[in-house]
Amino acid sequence: MFSRRFLRYIIRYPPRVTFHVQFILAIEIMDDQKEFVNVNLNSNEFIISSQSIDHPNNSNFKNTEGLSITYGIDDNPPWYLCIFMALQHYLTMIGAIVSIPFILTPALCMKEDDPARGHIISTMIFVTAIVTFLQVTFGCRLPIVQGGTISFLVPTLAILKLPQWRCPSMGSIIEMTSYDQEELWKVRMRELSGAIAVSAMFQVLLGYSGLIGKLVKYVTPLTIVPTVSLVGLSLFENAAESASKHWGISMGTIILLTLFSQFLTNVKLPVPTYNKTNGFSTTKFNVFQLFPVLLTITIMWILCALLTIYDYFPTGHPARTDVKIRIIGDSSWFRVPYPGQWGWPTVSVAGVIGMLAGVLACTVESISYYPTTAKMCGAPPPPVHAINRGIGFEGLGTVFAGLMGSGNGTNTFGENVGAIGVTKIGSRRVIQYASALMLIQGVVNKFGAVFIIIPEPIVGGMFCIMFGMISAFGLSALQYVQLNSSRNLYIIGFSMFFSLVLPKWIIAHPNAIQTGNEILDSVLTVICSTSILVGGLIGCFLDNTIPGTPEERGLIAWANEMNLSSEPTTDEETSTYDFPVGMKALRKMKWTYSVPFLPTYRPKKN
Repeated sequence: MFSRRFLRYIIRYPPRVTFHVQFILAIEIMDDQKEFVNVNLNSNEFIISSQSIDHPNNSNFKNTEGLSITYGIDDNPPWYLCIFMALQHYLTMIGAIVSIPFILTPALCMKEDDPARGHIISTMIFVTAIVTFLQVTFGCRLPIVQGGTISFLVPTLAILKLPQWRCPSMGSIIEMTSYDQEELWKVRMRELSGAIAVSAMFQVLLGYSGLIGKLVKYVTPLTIVPTVSLVGLSLFENAAESASKHWGISMGTIILLTLFSQFLTNVKLPVPTYNKTNGFSTTKFNVFQLFPVLLTITIMWILCALLTIYDYFPTGHPARTDVKIRIIGDSSWFRVPYPGQWGWPTVSVAGVIGMLAGVLACTVESISYYPTTAKMCGAPPPPVHAINRGIGFEGLGTVFAGLMGSGNGTNTFGENVGAIGVTKIGSRRVIQYASALMLIQGVVNKFGAVFIIIPEPIVGGMFCIMFGMISAFGLSALQYVQLNSSRNLYIIGFSMFFSLVLPKWIIAHPNAIQTGNEILDSVLTVICSTSILVGGLIGCFLDNTIPGTPEERGLIAWANEMNLSSEPTTDEETSTYDFPVGMKALRKMKWTYSVPFLPTYRPKKN
């Protein structure tokens, strides 16, 4: 029953500590019993048994480290389970995707009822589908979802707040012809698209050249903390603006999402099921644990609809469900996004340098997600060639996103990484199925239009939690450093606080920098008004120049987490990070041993 591939995996990657892993080898939809193989890696003991997995406290489904998986990274679940689990990943991803246009489109000077808002969402989902499939299949080969990210919003808003890109008054926009209104936001989108595509080439270079492995020692925890946490903290005004449209609805959203995602995670609700043996029956399902965002949006949307029907909100109120309803009618059923759909991108030095902040933030985030994802899905730590290839593919995905005019880049979705830990499904095949669902969604334009009409106070409540979680993820890197060190406290405090002070002042005084060169003025203004760039540079400079021991700086613990090694497989072996095709040919070509993004890469010993 065990494949040679599985046995080779066990032999090649022995555990460093004792733990117990349980694999489901077969699940038949008509059977009440499921067949398991219990693998005790410490004693090399293999036990085949049949028992139910319905009970949440089943002791055989746990281990001493809390690591338990139903399907590992190389497992192929039945197609019906793949579709179901892919749907969960899609629903997890969509909450993050739809939030981006609510901040992006107003800054582009786009009208609230413009159908192009739906086109932008559809483009983001379309790009996510293609980039995710390529990343999972040929990139780092971890089961991650790669799509639009909040990290690019911070430099985007900094660029659009330059004097030449600020929106005219609403009265002036209304007086424009429809063509001029459309061109107003398209010219800004073209500027963003060019900046995103060109700046992402730096990420491509980092990945495929192998430089990321050399630079990672300078990207220390005290660099990560301000860079990532300021992504969320910098957007507090946007969250406040949307939430303040109706604090009652926003607080209701916050309360429900907190209740579902934190308090009711272990509460199971009965859902109807059917099998050939017992016919129709009910089984308990962790609805709150798997779909907290979807349930919250649905309930609050229904509440807003009822309040709209009974005219509780005045006409035109942002909490009404009929404010932007015409977007659905004006949107076509099918639309395939294509490169240059808003016109070919334009490029400026200021825009490119500003977007580099988003690229660097995404690179740091993804590097930290790779080992976490591998651990969750039962895979060995990603070798250096997989990380190089993953970062390179992410850069290519961002270039593709820029050319497609999504107004955003691509990054690893932390929400979907968390979904693997919740569902215990780490199969690569499930994410490939999810890519197919996203591709369908991306060309059915009506679906994108539906998400645009979500009442803004609901989105504001979601922002309060989402941006807070992003900030917390950045702060979690503090676990590696010594927080009783005055050196570390100085770096953390100054890099984060000053990175909020300087951009705030620059945005209020956009013409403060006068060097006599207009291009240089724009470049310096964008740099100084992009908080994640200011914070990351300050943190990186101070941590690498102020004296401190490796233990104090957290370098030893961080190095253990980022175990960049590479052990190429032989003809008799296979690795989860190998290409799905062509490995025999690669192994025959000796020059591939020196290419840092190929599975045959053999780094030089120091």
